[in-house]
Amino acid sequence: MTDEMMKYMRLLAEKYPSERALTREIININAILNLPKGTEHFMSDLHGEYEAFCHILNNCSGVVREKVEMLYGDTLSHHDIKELCTLIYYPEEKLRLLKREGVPDAAWYRDALEKMLELARLLSSKYTRSKVRKAMPADYAYIIDELLHAQKDEDDNQVRYHNNILDTIISLDAEDFITALAGLIKRLAVDRLHIVGDIFDRGDAADKILDLLLRHNAVDIEWGNHDILWMGAACGSEVCVAGAVYNCLHYHAERTLESGYGISLRALALFAERLYPDRPPMEAAAAAVAVMQFKLEGQLILRNPCFEMDDRLLLDKINSERHTVCIDGTEYPMNETQFPTLDAANPYALTPGEQAVMDELTEAFTGSRKLRLHIDFLYDRGGMYRVHNGNLLYHGCVPLDENGDFQAVSLFGKSYSGKALFDMAEERARAAFTKRHKAQEDLDLMWYLRCGGNSPLNGRKTKAFEHVYIDDANARREEKNPYYRFYYQKEVCERILAEFGLHGDAAHIINGHTPVRTVKGELPIRADGKLLVIDGGFCKNYHATTGIAGYTLIYNSHGLRLKAHRPFESLEAALLDNSDIHSDSEIVETEQRRMLVFDTDDGAALQSEIGDLCALLDLYRQGVLSPKE
Repeated sequence: MTDEMMKYMRLLAEKYPSERALTREIININAILNLPKGTEHFMSDLHGEYEAFCHILNNCSGVVREKVEMLYGDTLSHHDIKELCTLIYYPEEKLRLLKREGVPDAAWYRDALEKMLELARLLSSKYTRSKVRKAMPADYAYIIDELLHAQKDEDDNQVRYHNNILDTIISLDAEDFITALAGLIKRLAVDRLHIVGDIFDRGDAADKILDLLLRHNAVDIEWGNHDILWMGAACGSEVCVAGAVYNCLHYHAERTLESGYGISLRALALFAERLYPDRPPMEAAAAAVAVMQFKLEGQLILRNPCFEMDDRLLLDKINSERHTVCIDGTEYPMNETQFPTLDAANPYALTPGEQAVMDELTEAFTGSRKLRLHIDFLYDRGGMYRVHNGNLLYHGCVPLDENGDFQAVSLFGKSYSGKALFDMAEERARAAFTKRHKAQEDLDLMWYLRCGGNSPLNGRKTKAFEHVYIDDANARREEKNPYYRFYYQKEVCERILAEFGLHGDAAHIINGHTPVRTVKGELPIRADGKLLVIDGGFCKNYHATTGIAGYTLIYNSHGLRLKAHRPFESLEAALLDNSDIHSDSEIVETEQRRMLVFDTDDGAALQSEIGDLCALLDLYRQGVLSPKE
């Protein structure tokens, strides 16, 4: 062995000071490797829709209900199954409602606890006892562990022990225990949660979603173009600040700013009131900040010619007398006739009043402790892409040229394509957040990633100006990167997977960003199953377009299943009527044999660990190293 390897072995010997400790750990890891693979849950494009997200998170895209039906389908009525599922999804809320109705008594509590314990036993069977114990709420870990593993013996001692524990729980604090048990069931139902981008914008509760994710035991996030907008705003990018504020006002999500993050709109509202005195306050604020956004975007484009976004310089193309704008040689009527802060001689300069408002808003974004906590979380758990258990996860696209090859994107004097483009973008996005003295280029790139035509988070020429000021649908049509034509082809998807180090039939691309228009016959499974688009439209604004309320993906030891969800009615309906989100399940791929931990990324790491432990064991047995004990 090399000196470096021997140094490592000596350090390892500190942790495993005897042959017995080594053999015990090797046996333990081998046992773990032969357990079934944990369930992965993929969600995308949440867009601030907290209630729908919360429900699908609680029911684990139907996994909890499937397990309840597996256990009790032959013994419980349809109503009782729904009642039990709702209790697991929303234990505190459901218990409050039942108490008002006078339902729970000792017998009811015992029955509910017995059923939930049986469900927890079923779900825990694919994990080690140690892992299950770690998933338990600390206050009840010992008690739940005893109840889950109580065994019937010849004198029924364990049964009596079990019953005595339940009697004590019911007499003291059954509700708290039921809540703890419901949380454990949901944690065991899904081993890992993947959010494939776009938590922010449109809906008014992105902050609530992130609060929930912060408490999740195992989650990763692949950044979306709407996430990077808010990340850029938190880094201090003025144009990102303006864009985030405009989106909140446009989608009537002011609550996210003011209640969620403590960002006051007062200065903006007062400024806008003077400019547009005849308009409602928030409508005036939206009009004022939209102009600021396009001015700041123009400044950014002018100082970054490499972004190739000159076609977005439209403020100087406005004809204020005719109330039109000239785009690519075509003159379009505008639905906005008032631009009181626009200087025809210098259209992209902020007025002193606008700059004062932007200074205050930027300070509010960068100074919000709650926003900082959430953006910290996005950086800590997130990235531009993720390779996990044979799947490649990213939100937007891998830019391609007209021939279907990786497109070379020139930024800041260098050319990037494929994986290198993603890696460069992530490195600069992290620098924009962590560096004390932020480079303007890094801040500007955040906006480019949000809406650039060749951005891997966007992949289309965003027509924000046209959507705000022009009613003509032809002007609003957004040209997409060729990726969105080529990702139906299996060989193209295989080439993308290979670029990120994935090969073979088991590899897939999990993609978000573009809503699947089910009503028009679009399918989420593309390229002979190599690519899955799971943005089916969580956002209520998309429901009419998509025909459904979102796709999610379940990847368990048996294979991949795509879930198509119907719109979520309301939390009130879920509690009062036990209404669930109706989900259609489609099997994408079934494994020929049940997947084990051995077959996963964690399994590969554990196998490497076994190799190290066996090497140390050989050194002990050869007398090269002496056991510490």
